Amino acid sequence: MTDTPTTVTESALRGLACKCPRCGRGKLYAGFLTLAPRCEACGLDYAFIDSGDGPAVFIIMLAGAIVVAAALIVEVKYQPPFWVHAALWLPLIIVTTLVPLRSMKSLLIALQFHHKAAEGQLTRREPK
Repeated sequence: MTDTPTTVTESALRGLACKCPRCGRGKLYAGFLTLAPRCEACGLDYAFIDSGDGPAVFIIMLAGAIVVAAALIVEVKYQPPFWVHAALWLPLIIVTTLVPLRSMKSLLIALQFHHKAAEGQLTRREPK
């Protein structure tokens, strides 16, 4: 591990690879979406991580746009029965939501670490 700061691109690539945001070597996850307690390579404590619902919202918006656009095109062009729609779009929904969710969560965690993001705090302003 070096003390040189990482670029946003390096941090993003570490996130997409589901690796430790500090060293890029250790695993970020212990399960599918369960975070490990700390990095096995550099010892970074992952207690600071709070990606919230951000990754899920991004994925839902992207997957929704893809599936709705595809379903509308198929409906207008071919007018298939409803069971064909179910057979086509249910698997596509599963693939477009679950496959990228892990990487998107890691990406947001890596960017949170890179930018030293923390919980917002209200401060009292003095009148002018």
